[in-house]
Amino acid sequence: MVERCGWCGDDPLYVDYHDREWGVPERDPRALWEALTLEAFQAGLSWITILRKREGFRREFDGFDPESVAAWDQARIDRAMGNPGIIRHRAKIEAAVRGARSFLRIEDERGFSPWLWGFVGGDPIRNSPADLSQVPAQTPESQAMSKALKSEGFGFCGPVITYAFMQATGMVDDHVATCHRHGAISPR
Repeated sequence: MVERCGWCGDDPLYVDYHDREWGVPERDPRALWEALTLEAFQAGLSWITILRKREGFRREFDGFDPESVAAWDQARIDRAMGNPGIIRHRAKIEAAVRGARSFLRIEDERGFSPWLWGFVGGDPIRNSPADLSQVPAQTPESQAMSKALKSEGFGFCGPVITYAFMQATGMVDDHVATCHRHGAISPR
């Protein structure tokens, strides 16, 4: 039997996400913005809820095209609020629009990916937790990232959310020592 991190359970969607995406270093700026936006929508919910709605989010948010989302006006936000295929939370949708605008500015000024990866020194932090109880909810790096994102205009990006984002995008490898993915992921 294949050992996995206990948080993914046995839901096929969760297992596939764990085995193929979670903890794999992502450096594409648009993919990072999508992941950060989805983590913001996850606040207060389970990640499986977001995974089940991810394709709906991709359709509603124009394939996570930041230029398109940055141009949304109140009517476009209202339209998104009517879509049952996403999390219909006005403040989170508005935060995504602000985040798209901030993304574009940061990408133009210094590069979104190098800026975010700078919080971990440019390379993944490789941890080796024996079990889930040894995985922190936040770290000094996620606290610094949270503070910086907020100062740049992002919302729903507290240090717990940013740590989950860092784990999801491979900035931090927190696969437990018994997981078949532990140590198997190489930097991109």
